[in-house]
Amino acid sequence: MPYDRNADLPRQVRDALPDAAQSIYRSAFNNAWDQYADEEDRKGDASREETAHRVAWSAVKQSYTKEGDRWVKKR
Repeated sequence: MPYDRNADLPRQVRDALPDAAQSIYRSAFNNAWDQYADEEDRKGDASREETAHRVAWSAVKQSYTKEGDRWVKKR
């Protein structure tokens, strides 16, 4: 279930992340969705969707950090 646009992302992602971080999330999710299509490529018994969301959050955390309840670009 790749996302075509940021508006298609889950509400908790849209509400938490600034637009640029949403784009990072969406791109990473979509790439991971393709990369981890085969169950044997995933760790443990995580679903394809769960794995893609984990990868997406990891990608966001490379450029953004959470300060209080807001995500801000790292300096």
